[in-house]
Amino acid sequence: MFVDRVRIKITSGGGGNGCCSFRREACVPLGGPNGGDGGDGGNVYFVARTQLSTLLDLRYHAHWVGKRGAHGQGKDRHGKRGADTYIEVPVGTVVHDIGSGEVLADLTEEGETWLAARGGRGGRGNARFATSTNRAPRFAEKGEPGEEREFVLELKLIAEVGLVGLPNAGKSTLLSVISAAKPKIGDYPFTTLTPNLGVVSLSDHRTLTVADIPGIIEGAAEGRGLGHDFLRHIERTRVLLFLIDLGDETPLETMRILDTELQRYSEALSRRPRVYAFNKADIPDNRERYHALDAQLPEAAHLISAATGEGTRPLLEALWKRVQDDRRDASAEASDMPEPQREYAFRPPFEITKTRAGFRVLGDKPRQAVAMTDFENEEAVRHLQRRLEKMGIFKALKRMGAQPGQTVYIDEYELEYEE
Repeated sequence: MFVDRVRIKITSGGGGNGCCSFRREACVPLGGPNGGDGGDGGNVYFVARTQLSTLLDLRYHAHWVGKRGAHGQGKDRHGKRGADTYIEVPVGTVVHDIGSGEVLADLTEEGETWLAARGGRGGRGNARFATSTNRAPRFAEKGEPGEEREFVLELKLIAEVGLVGLPNAGKSTLLSVISAAKPKIGDYPFTTLTPNLGVVSLSDHRTLTVADIPGIIEGAAEGRGLGHDFLRHIERTRVLLFLIDLGDETPLETMRILDTELQRYSEALSRRPRVYAFNKADIPDNRERYHALDAQLPEAAHLISAATGEGTRPLLEALWKRVQDDRRDASAEASDMPEPQREYAFRPPFEITKTRAGFRVLGDKPRQAVAMTDFENEEAVRHLQRRLEKMGIFKALKRMGAQPGQTVYIDEYELEYEE
C-alpha cells in the first residue's frame, strides 16, 4: 500500500527529576546536600532512508514518544540521559508544520537527519542550590516535560524524469520496458493507482531515475481524477516526458490538456524542460497520423512504441542530454547566487499580554521555570519567586497595572499576583 501523506505527533523525552538528599555518615553531624541531577530527556529525529518508499508505517504509528531521562539519586549520582529516538522516513520526505503549513525540513539524501523535538532538561538536585546563606536546601527541581509537536509528512519522489500523460497512454508499459520496474499494466483507465519509480541503465554506466505518475485528466488541478493527488511527485523532476497516445482523436489537443493542467497546478512545472514521446507507433494508422502532424509537432518529439521498444533508445539519450543540461544550469545558478547574509533579531525573554481573567506570560524561560518547580515544596516555590523576580516579570506586571489577587497564567499554571 502506497501512502505519501501522514499526520504525526511527537513528544520528546522528559527530563528526570533532581534528587533531594543529604550525606549521612558516622561521626559527621552536619552532612551537606548530595542530591544528583536528573538526566536530560532523549531527542526525537527524522532520518531519511533510501530503502523506504512509503509512509505506510507512520500511518499506523502516529504518536512517537522519546525516552525519559533517569532521576537523580543520593551521593551526587546523576541520572542517565534518555536515548535519542530516530524515526525513519523515505528519502524525499517534506516536513510541514501542522498549523502554518510552513516547510520545516526537506530530507533529500540518505542519512539526512532533522531534529523534530528536543528532549526536556533534567532537574537539578539540591546540591546545586547550596549557597553560603542556605547550606541545606531542602528542594530539588522536577524534570522539564518533553516537547510536543505535530507535523504533516509529505512524500515527493526524487526522480530525474517524470512521465506525464492521460490514462492508458502507455506510461507503465514504457517504464517496464526501459527499466527493471514491474508496474501493474492493464487495458483499462487508471490501472496505475500509485506512483512507480524505475532506474534506467544507459551505456558507459549512466543511469536515469524515471517516475511513472497516475494518469492526468482534464481538471486534475482542481482535484478531478487521481492526478491531483500525485502531481507533487513530479515537482522534483528535472525533465518532464509527455507521453501521448497517437490513438487519441487529436494528439495536439492532448498536449494542450497536459500542459494546461501542469500550469494550473504549479507555475514552476510549466517552465520545466520537457520532451515529447508519441506512443503506439506499432499501429500503422497511428504512424500515418504522426507523419501527418509532423509540421505541427515540437522539436523535441519522438515516435516510439512502448510495446515493441521502437525508438526508446534515442528517446533515452535525448532525456539524458536534457537532464545534464539542467544539472549544469542549476550548478551555474547556485555559483552565481550571493552568500546569504546572516540576520540577527532580538527576541525578548518573555512577553506579557493582558486578558479578561488577568495576565498571561509567554516565553521559554518562565515556562521552563514553572514546569520544573515542585509546588508542594514551600522552599521550591520561594526559589521560583526569586527566579521570576530576576527575570523582571514582577516589575513588568506592576508597570502594566497588575493588582494583588489577580491571576497570572504561565503555560497551563495559574499563579496569584502579590506585591
